[in-house]
Amino acid sequence: MSEIRYSVPAISCGHCVTAISGEVRRVPGVSEVAVDVDAKLVTVRGNGLDDAALRAAIDEAGYDVAG
Repeated sequence: MSEIRYSVPAISCGHCVTAISGEVRRVPGVSEVAVDVDAKLVTVRGNGLDDAALRAAIDEAGYDVAG
């Protein structure tokens, strides 16, 4: 199992957590999503994770990945 972390500066509330988690969970290979509002961090765990697909899912939720 691998882990990828994304800095998402616009995360600010529970709605953000729900929106991002919902989209990211749809990406094949994702087994766990953790969104930390305080750290502005999205951590994704799973097998065969596709960075581009994960970034696209976060974008689809309405948020931009920093860097």
